[in-house]
Amino acid sequence: MRVGVVILPIYRWTEASARWRDAEQAGFDAAWTYDHLSWRSFRDEPWFGSVPTLTAAAAVTSRIRLGTLVSSPNFREPVTFAKDVMTVDDVSGGRFTLGIGAGGTGFDATTLGQEPWTPKERQDRFEEFLELADLLLTQPDTTFRGRYYAADEARMIPGCVQRPRVPFAVAATGPRGLRLAARLGQAWVTFGDPKQLEGRTEAEYTAAIRDQARRFDEACAAEGRDPSGYGRILLNGSTGERALDSVDAFVDYAGRYAAVGMTEIAVHLPVPGTVFGTDEAAFERIVTEGLPQVRAL
Repeated sequence: MRVGVVILPIYRWTEASARWRDAEQAGFDAAWTYDHLSWRSFRDEPWFGSVPTLTAAAAVTSRIRLGTLVSSPNFREPVTFAKDVMTVDDVSGGRFTLGIGAGGTGFDATTLGQEPWTPKERQDRFEEFLELADLLLTQPDTTFRGRYYAADEARMIPGCVQRPRVPFAVAATGPRGLRLAARLGQAWVTFGDPKQLEGRTEAEYTAAIRDQARRFDEACAAEGRDPSGYGRILLNGSTGERALDSVDAFVDYAGRYAAVGMTEIAVHLPVPGTVFGTDEAAFERIVTEGLPQVRAL
């Protein structure tokens, strides 16, 4: 079982750089950050851009994988974003993973002045966005005309370090999203069942992920692809599970989800005074004692 850590982009780089280096030195397999313009309770607090943050993180690390968890079309445009993705992949020496999803109805959905898209339009845009991103990142010259996005002889030279392109980790829970993840993704991302995010038992949470994993297997079969070839990433923190209360809780949490086929769990670096305010001493014990146990699963 791989273990990733989510580092929120809320620190000036003079302070943030140590967090990214420490994540690598602690033995985490991946370090992720959120790709928003602002987010929830942090709307009126410091919040930096994900692409510059990841570029800087690439320069102060050498092994750990880096990525967004997740980007979306809410404020991204495929051609310009693909250029940024190619660049971060280059600076990192091929350690970048593009985590991407359809987006939601938060601040990102309206901050450019647009009306929030309906769920159907969000998914329609997401499919077209990812199809164009796939083309842009796998060929040097792309011309494309879609309903929402276009490219006219868009150059992506020299291309990604990773071939044929950076891996896509596609966030999905519904049928269309799971099919898209199976078709264009190299990994699938979930944060649990959006209809039961809190107030459930551990068994119910686990059963929900097991059901999602089964439906992802079916989506892979429908696309004619082998489901065993995908990474499966579970973002902790969106449900009521207290995975970071203790070393035992962390190891149990990881073991339950390893048993249903997840290949990576991503936990949040503690942020005191917020929803991610896990006790820092407990987190340190989890890193030193629990991380080696979970990686051995």
